[in-house]
Amino acid sequence: MNNHIHESSTSSMMEEIARVVDYQQGWVTVEVELKSACNHCASSENCGTSTIAKAFSVHTQRFSLPSDKPCLSGDMLKIGLPESVIIKAAALVYLLPLIGLFLFAMVGQMLAAGLGFNTNGFAMFFGAFGALFAWFIGKHFATQLEADATPVIIAHLGQEIDIIQASN
Repeated sequence: MNNHIHESSTSSMMEEIARVVDYQQGWVTVEVELKSACNHCASSENCGTSTIAKAFSVHTQRFSLPSDKPCLSGDMLKIGLPESVIIKAAALVYLLPLIGLFLFAMVGQMLAAGLGFNTNGFAMFFGAFGALFAWFIGKHFATQLEADATPVIIAHLGQEIDIIQASN
């Protein structure tokens, strides 16, 4: 029954494999490779975005999280972050600017109509300003949301195995 509860609680998590860098007094420092979404579709050979993504090196992110089990440097862990955190952060960064665009464009159009100016120009200017303003607000709150979310260790996978290919 415990396994069933554990599985259902991790089903709504974004999972990633992390490498242990250090372990100190119940805290493990892990390193995760940040991967590009490119190279995963059938068009990656003919895609300009894929070519640009290949040109940049793989980036890593380091952070510490609590661990009830001691770890050795080089151990592999499966870590998870609730999907709700990712979805909320994406909504803040993508949807809030759209709302700002439409609201500020309406305000700009009404203001221009009241003053007798070109309504289209005012609507475009105010809309662009509103989208940018809302994006900065959304980015701030998304960064705070992600900083407050702590990944959890789902599984200890042991040491990474290096495979060396023999040349003929």
